[in-house]
Amino acid sequence: MALSGDHKNRGELRIYDSEDEVKTVLAEYIADVSDAAVQEHGFFTLAISGGSLIDLMGKLLQPPYNKTVDWTKWYIFWADECVVSKSHEDSCFKHAKDLFLSKVPIVPSHVISINDSVSAEEAADDYEFVIRQLVRTRVINVSEISDCPKFDLILLELGTDGHVASLFPNHPALDEREEWVTFIIDSPIPPPERITFTLPVINSASNVAVVAAGESKADAVLLAVDESGPDCLSIPGRMVQPANGKLVWFLDKLATTKLEDSDLNNWYMKSLAEV
Repeated sequence: MALSGDHKNRGELRIYDSEDEVKTVLAEYIADVSDAAVQEHGFFTLAISGGSLIDLMGKLLQPPYNKTVDWTKWYIFWADECVVSKSHEDSCFKHAKDLFLSKVPIVPSHVISINDSVSAEEAADDYEFVIRQLVRTRVINVSEISDCPKFDLILLELGTDGHVASLFPNHPALDEREEWVTFIIDSPIPPPERITFTLPVINSASNVAVVAAGESKADAVLLAVDESGPDCLSIPGRMVQPANGKLVWFLDKLATTKLEDSDLNNWYMKSLAEV
């Protein structure tokens, strides 16, 4: 059973009993957003971050989604990617291909991977150029309030330090406002060289989903969503606030253990009692 509700600009929080339940509802959510996007403008543009999100999306490979999702309309992007060979174990593309992309009929040319033969800076520039071309051809929508691309869904995982994509706490990349895709060469998590969507792009999406499962994420969840915390905290997860889109958090109970004594948890119990 899920605990769910809107909490001001922190988005909609959905709390589930287990990680497996998170996987089940996440598949349903992605399929629903995909169907709506295809009906609205003919494509579904999905940007995925690294980490274990591909594993969490695994139930899309099962009935009914493996038959009902219109995979040919999907375009896959990376909200962040390690600047390594596509055959490298740290490659998000390789992980996704091995566990997911090779098992569904997504058009190969619709999987937009990075140029792995250049520097991190050049890879970021190349990736932004490709995205700009797809905006011009209207595969990707454009934000109504900025010139940023408006992805149908950006799927993120919250790190134990509160990072999302490859935007890390107190890193200069958090301040980037001009570029759509930037690069870092000093990631605190190996490998050091990465490309990443910037906050303006993330916050221009139609839908953003942030996933956190497990007790190791509890501190980060507290910092990211607790309304009583100071907004000045340089926690990337806290800075995900779509300007004209919908934000949904998918959490299991273990990831919310630090919320139990917070005002946020009290608000949850109150909102559930009023339903």
